[in-house]
Formats: sequence, C-alpha cells, structure tokens
Amino acid sequence: MLAGTAMLAAHAAPALAAPDAPAPAPADAAGDAPTEGNEVVVLGFGQARQVQTITAADIERLTPGTSPLKALEKLPGVNFQAADAFGAYEWAARISLRGFNQNQLGFTLDGIPLGDMSYGNSNGLHISRAIISENVATSTVAQGAGALGEASTSNLGGTLQFTSRRPSDDFGIAASGTYGSNDTWRGFARIDSGDLSGNGLKGYLSYGYLQAGKWKGNGVQRQHQVNAKLMQDFGDRGAITAFFNFSDRRENDYQDLSLEMIRRLGYDADNLNPDYATALRMGQVYWNQQTRAGSATAALPYPTAGLTYPAPYTSVDDAYYDAAGLRRDYLTGITMDAPVNDAVKLSLTGYYHGNEGQGVWVTPYVRTPGGAPLSIRTTEYGIDRFGSIARVSVETGANHLELGGWFEANGFRQARRFYGLGDQATPSRKVLSFQRNPLATQFNVDFQTDTTLYYVSDRLTLGQLTLNGGWKGYQVTNKATPLAGTLASGTIDARDWFLPQVGAVYGMGAAEAFVTYTENMRAFVSSATGGSPFATTQAGFNGIRDRLRPEKSKTVEAGLRYRSGGFQGSLAGYYVDFANRLLAYTNGSGIQGNPVTLQNVGGVENYGAEATALYKITPPLSLFASYSYNHSTYKDDVLAANGALVTATRGKTVVDSPRHMAKGEVVYDDGRFLARVGADYMSRRYFTYTNDQSVPGRVLVDATIGYTIGELGGLHGVRIEGSATNLLDKRYVATIGSNGFTGSGDNQTLLAGAPRQFFVTLRTGL
Repeated sequence: MLAGTAMLAAHAAPALAAPDAPAPAPADAAGDAPTEGNEVVVLGFGQARQVQTITAADIERLTPGTSPLKALEKLPGVNFQAADAFGAYEWAARISLRGFNQNQLGFTLDGIPLGDMSYGNSNGLHISRAIISENVATSTVAQGAGALGEASTSNLGGTLQFTSRRPSDDFGIAASGTYGSNDTWRGFARIDSGDLSGNGLKGYLSYGYLQAGKWKGNGVQRQHQVNAKLMQDFGDRGAITAFFNFSDRRENDYQDLSLEMIRRLGYDADNLNPDYATALRMGQVYWNQQTRAGSATAALPYPTAGLTYPAPYTSVDDAYYDAAGLRRDYLTGITMDAPVNDAVKLSLTGYYHGNEGQGVWVTPYVRTPGGAPLSIRTTEYGIDRFGSIARVSVETGANHLELGGWFEANGFRQARRFYGLGDQATPSRKVLSFQRNPLATQFNVDFQTDTTLYYVSDRLTLGQLTLNGGWKGYQVTNKATPLAGTLASGTIDARDWFLPQVGAVYGMGAAEAFVTYTENMRAFVSSATGGSPFATTQAGFNGIRDRLRPEKSKTVEAGLRYRSGGFQGSLAGYYVDFANRLLAYTNGSGIQGNPVTLQNVGGVENYGAEATALYKITPPLSLFASYSYNHSTYKDDVLAANGALVTATRGKTVVDSPRHMAKGEVVYDDGRFLARVGADYMSRRYFTYTNDQSVPGRVLVDATIGYTIGELGGLHGVRIEGSATNLLDKRYVATIGSNGFTGSGDNQTLLAGAPRQFFVTLRTGL
C-alpha cells in the first residue's frame, strides 16, 4: 500500500494469529508488516518478503531520545553506527542493509517519503528530526525487497517504514525526564485529548527537548521538537488524519579521524574549541607554509607564528576550531481513508516539507581579508517539497487488487558560502547560529526534482498458498540552475516504467515458506555535492550526461518462518545482482569541499543468509538473537574512459559491509521490574575500495534496569530507569566514510564511538 503506513496511523494494526496457529493471509504486496499484541519484535509472518518490525515497547526500553534506527540495529542484516549514545548525531549516524549503504535505501514516515536520510539530504529529512521517538509506534525493516508502493526512488537494497502512534481514545498526560553523562538533559511531555466529541475526534500535542554535552571536546547536541496530530475517526466509514511536526536541531561536530591520527593523538582527539588561540596559530602556520611553498624568499604573512604546527599537531587538518550542523524542519500532511463500499477502499495523502539547514566549519583554507587567518565555511540547504499519494484497493473473494501513485515536486537550494571572522582574540561568530552576510559565495544552485510513480499489485489466496505479483514504474527528472559559481546546469532523468515484483507464501501449520523476486532502480540525486551528476563543471556534466545510467538491482530472497508456543524463528537467504554502480571519487580533505567525479563503474555481487530467533521462556522473560552473513564484492575494476586501470577493485569487499554480525538480548519485564542486557558483534569493515585499510571488529554491550513505582503524589504509572551504553567501555571506531571513501590509503573519514555512559530517567503516564 503506497499510503498504507499513513493509514496505519489512523487504524489499529491487525493482530497476528496465536503463535501456534497457522499463518494468516499475508498483507498485500505493498503492505505493512502487522504487529502482534504486546510483542516487541515481529518476524513478518504472512509476508512474501523478509520483513521484521520493532514496536514501541522495544523503543521504550532504550534511553529516551534514542533514534528509532538504533532500536533496529539488533535485527539481522542491519548495520547501524553512531558516534553518540543516542544514535542521533546526524554527521555520524549511518545505517546499511546487506551491504547497501544509506543512500541506496528507502525511508518513509506514515507513508510520507523521507528521502535517503543522508546528512546533506536534498529530498527529505532524518527520522530523528521527523518525529519524536516516543511517538513512534512501529519501525519496520524490509532487508531486501521493499514494498511495491513505497514512496521512494532510492530503495535499491531495502526499506525502513516508520509509523506514528494514533491519538488515544482517553484523556492522558505522559512525561519523562532524563539526566546522564556529560551533563545530558532530555525532557518529553505529551497530552492526549481523548475523544472530544464522542464521535471519534481526538488528537495529541507533544514536545521533546534534548541538550547533550559532547563526550569529548567542547559543545552540545541541542534539539527542540513539537509533534501534533488530529484525527477524525468515522469508524467503518474511514478516517481523516492530519499532523504537524517541527524540529530545530543544532549540534557541535566531532572531529573526523584517520587511523594514523588515532595512533598519534588517541580516540579523544577533537576540535579545538574553546582554544581559539591555538586555532589561530594553526591557521597562521598553514598560510606561512603556503607562502614559503610559493617562494623561498617571500615575507611570511605571520612571521611570529613560524612554520611548525604546535605540538602534538603535524597538519592543519589534525584539528579545526569548531564545526556544527543546523537543521530546522517543518513536516505536515493529511490523509483521508475512505471505503467506497465493502470491496473498494480509497486512500489519499498530501504533504509538505520545508527545511533550512547549514553545515558549518571553521576553515583555515580561506582567510578573512583584513581579519583572522580563518573563516567560516558553510554548505547551506533549503527544501520546499510538496507531494501527493493515492491508492485504491479492490477485494473480490480470494483476490486483492491494488493500484496507486505518487507525485512529488521538490525545490532544493544549495550554496557554499564563506563568512568573515574578525581580527581578535575570540571568535566573532558562533557556529550554532545561522550565518548571515557572507564575504564570498563559491556556488549557489537551484534544483528542481519531479517524481512520478505508479504501481499495480495483486494478491491471490489459494488455501495454504498465497501468490503476490505486480510492478511499479517511475520517472525522476532532475534540473540544475546555477545562480553563482561554475557548477553544471542542465537536466537528467532516470526512467523505468516496469520494475516487477513476484512472490509466494506457503503455509504449513506452524511454519511457512516464502520466496520473492524484485527489481529496483535508484534515481539520480539533485545536489551540488556528493554523488550527484551536477557536482562537477559544465564540461564534466556534458561528458557524462548521455552516458550515465541509474543504479539497478535484482533481488531474490527465500526463507522459512516457524512459531510454536513461545518460540518464533526465521531463516532467509538472498542473492542480489547490483548493476551500474555509481562511484563519486572524493579528492582532498572534507573541509576543502572539492568537486567529485561521478561515473558508472560496473556491478556488485551480493549474497548472504540471516537467522532470527525470539523465545519467550516465561511471560516476563524473553531471549532474542540474530545472525547475518553477507558477502558483497565488486565485480569490476574502475577504469578510465580510455580503458586504463584507475583502481583495482574487482573481487574486493564492498566498503562498510561487515561479513558477520551477531546480536543478542535478554529481557525480563513483569510489568513492575525491568532488566535488559543486549550485545552487538560486528566483524571487520573496510574503508578503501582496494581493502588496504580497515577497522577491526568489536562487541558492544548495553543495559537497562527499571522499576515501576505506580502512584506517586497524584501521578500514575511512575517508573524510574537506569541505562548504560557501551557498558564494557570499548574504545572503537564507529562510523566510517564520514568524508567518503577513497581507492587506497588512510583517510580522515572515521569517527570514534562514545565511551561508557550512564543515564537515569523518571517517567509517568507512559
């Protein structure tokens, strides 16, 4: 269902049959995974695809404010990395599925597209800004074959669907407060109106606040969020649901590291803030070195600074003064779910997303004329996105037919600007403020991206056998219009009107078998940076426009699911043929922001297996475990246009794709006392295409303990919790590829993981 996730917010999710009963008929080919009563993990019974769901009950067991992505990391095939305890620091937050990276996945909230959720997202926003984590009802992962009607043009390797909670029928107030390591404060409050009229009109208003100190260096992650939802439930006649979500997020960055920097400076190396004097000295030495490199006799611009960086630094890139990410978002939409009659149902959704953002870096590479040997460099973002989603389904006996479509018009503005810093002993600008009045503009580009998608799906139930089939098709047209600078202008599109998906589920009492075949395509990106065809000169774009092909994948997956008594388990295997891989070569350090070179460089062979088990030993005590094996290798070497070898990648393992992952969790929750311990193992990961540089495997452990007090001072449902992340205090590299990947050699593209941290939370009404 294209708007199915939006509908899920307006209707209670259907319960699965009892664990020892035969599997129910699967949802339609584009449908959502159902939830099962109070289960925290649902293994997708009845689906023809590998689909698994985490419910709100599981998210509540983590530290409040934790990203929904972090809750998903225990599922098989999911590789999630972050440099902070909450998993919400966007520069470092990365998720991949079966070797496909974040910008090759699809993401939606209540059916509304979130784009590829990359840091410089040109067509959406991160889930940590789209919704407050306490308002997430379910998080569903399709590791390989996403739903046909998913509103995404980037889902080569899987999809993640998030649904928000529906308003309660009863009046209620929920609140929580958290305090923890590094002077972290997190607050949340929500008020539910209950049924205001006795005829199904209800809503809620909620607010979330976070101020988390960095675990190293100086700075904070600060966020204000507001979520509001209003629903008119007409019962059998459908529902109308409207929502408005706001986020203002500002975070100081951590310093990107290389392996050499970690060996020389340690995991705690970070930006220099508040030591502005050393930052000035670093800039002065850099410009002295540049002058001396140009002439052995020229007078140095800063003669007292000399030519040697202050110890322990040996490069201007070892430490910058400061950096930050600023994002302000407005996301709103309305969904109408209207049954036409007993057999025909209609759903319509309209939405809008507005964004203003800046990525801020205090750079030594550009001086302020008449001022400091530094300046502030920004990459600036602006999004105005409008879209509509429609679907109609027809139920005729054993057959379920569905047709749907999605259209989006996205205006995206991106600029690179520099702002002056005064010649003084303290910085004249704050990196956590939006910068105004630039001294120079490197580029300023308007992009227009128009997306049109349709799909047809059919489900036929023949006793124990259910057949699913259908196809989707779409066209994405990207247009760039430079207003300043020398980047390319022009138009390019990606189009395929027939991308099929077929599957089957066969029920065998307590077990079922499933198989699916899917084809997908990833559209080009409208952006002035990263893997975009426009992030180059006009001559460069003209040279690739007619030769560049969109990435495509063909996925086959099959598996078994079984449930009996308190046990649920699944086994799945998959094979993916990934063609037309696009590679954007990054040159220089990230702060320099040099143009990239984009080209098709062949394919990837991807296959693997996944196992999941959930065993409820007693009603309070449960065990969860998952294991995944992934073999992702490049099929081809990277060649120049004349056929000369550029990088020998054939047979090499895909970057940031661990071969083995194993996760486990033990939970005791009797309604009053809660205890949870989880462990996460990941094997070696490479961060160069030739596999000559890597970070080792690691095991991380976290834990939660809680006690429900009950009534306290007129408050009900009062609960106190303590949680610990990285319980064994492992020092490790979390994110790799923060500044992209290179062919070979060490690179300043790593972020250290947070050490052990503790948090205490008081909840009421949740």
